[in-house]
Amino acid sequence: MYWWSQFDAGEVREDFALLRELGMSVARIFLLWDDFQPQPDSVSAEALGHLETVCNAAVDAGIQLDVTFFTGHMSGPNWSPRWLLGGPLPHHKWIRQVVSEGRVQSGGYRNFFNDPVALQAERLLLRTVVERFKQHEAIWMWNLGNEPDLFAWPASNAEGRTWTREMTQLIKDIDPVHPVTLGLHGGSLHERNGLMISDVYAETDVAVMHSYPMYVDWSRHPLDPDFVPYTCALTAALCGKPVLMEEFGGCTAAAGQPSYDWEWDALGQHYKRFMALEEDLAEYFRQVLPKLQQIGTTGAITWCFADYVEELWDKPPCDSSRHERFFGLVRPDGSLKPHAEAIKQFAATKPTVQPIPDWAQLAVDADEFNTDPNKYVREWYPAYLKALEDAAS
Repeated sequence: MYWWSQFDAGEVREDFALLRELGMSVARIFLLWDDFQPQPDSVSAEALGHLETVCNAAVDAGIQLDVTFFTGHMSGPNWSPRWLLGGPLPHHKWIRQVVSEGRVQSGGYRNFFNDPVALQAERLLLRTVVERFKQHEAIWMWNLGNEPDLFAWPASNAEGRTWTREMTQLIKDIDPVHPVTLGLHGGSLHERNGLMISDVYAETDVAVMHSYPMYVDWSRHPLDPDFVPYTCALTAALCGKPVLMEEFGGCTAAAGQPSYDWEWDALGQHYKRFMALEEDLAEYFRQVLPKLQQIGTTGAITWCFADYVEELWDKPPCDSSRHERFFGLVRPDGSLKPHAEAIKQFAATKPTVQPIPDWAQLAVDADEFNTDPNKYVREWYPAYLKALEDAAS
């Protein structure tokens, strides 16, 4: 959260080198909105310079970048640009910290899907970044946001689709080469949030999903290895495109500590989060990755690179979203968790993208699904598991 404002090029190079050593080829990075656009009518020259350094380091390491705009929501808090403050959001049922200029804010912000100042600022940020970096070898994909429904909701499905179409086309007019996506997560599989999968991915080049079995009450258990593939298969059926699993993973208990549910109170609510035994999470990865390949997923990106060092635990997101401290492949002392080795071993097999098998091509009517996503996402999971079982027999 603080890497742009406290930029360290040496750390970036070290991190990218380790990613490559683990067999990875892509890293997601997030243009924290307040850092890149502290004023709505300009883009930070300093931040653009840091982004160029990151892109150069990525090329040197053999890594390409999934570059995410309008962040926005991340790991619990909502990180608003300072000029967007002064509105009723967030209105979501979950209370969320609002952070701007590096500080927790007491007020809200305006809706970036329809606020005129925000829309003009978005167009400027896209034009500035895409024009400057469209020919850089590091660029793999442009991404319009990270789980944006947790930051704001469009007023309607139509507004969400129109916004996606405009922003995608703006990028494509400048850079017709690199694909564009929008980082939707399970929210669009559970709620009518104005960003429905069938609408959004009709407008973008690439469909993605972010998925965690420990965050829902209908997975078979917190490390259900078929849950993440199912959400990809369902997303593919809803939009008619193969899917990139753009975010999956889990947070771990301390090394050697068994799995447990961590409970605490913060922001006026009670939190309960599953913390996995490190070896259990590694086994989860060993099962999920080939299952994703089996159903035709185009790739997999894990959340996230490293745990937070203890010096950051009193800052957002770690102060309230405490489990976020421990999502990394890498421990604070620089040592690797077991699931990093599981990824390395899978990457060493040089996996290739497979066609979606017949059994995983779910018979889904998107219009029907969109009437009650929370109902259908739950109801269709047993049918997916039965089809998987039949295919294996």
